[in-house]
Amino acid sequence: MPASDRALELALTAAQAAADKKGMNIVILDVADQLVITDAFVLASAPNERQVLAIVDAIEEQLLQLPEKAKPVRREGERAGRWVLLDYVDIVVHVQHSEEREFYSLDRLWKDCPRVPFVDREFADHDVA
Repeated sequence: MPASDRALELALTAAQAAADKKGMNIVILDVADQLVITDAFVLASAPNERQVLAIVDAIEEQLLQLPEKAKPVRREGERAGRWVLLDYVDIVVHVQHSEEREFYSLDRLWKDCPRVPFVDREFADHDVA
């Protein structure tokens, strides 16, 4: 069973918030068929700890602005700023330092899961002919 509509709304909002803060390699994975605990992973990376934390703050802020406000039930890794995990139950957001992203390679670990299409609205606006 694919990710719920709510999970997709949260994931796309989180992905756009990450893109707005110059997050890199943003990927949304539909893990609903593989995991019972969540429907989707949002993966994003940044070149330094400060930017990782800025992306995390932006994601939290944007998800709180949704009509059905979303707050993480768990937040881990903030102190080091190398890999912050935000657990929203329906989705889990991983914002990683670029080095951690390459080393742990969650994209490869979950490669059998379908990707949810995401295009940064900044680039989507330029593609209109």
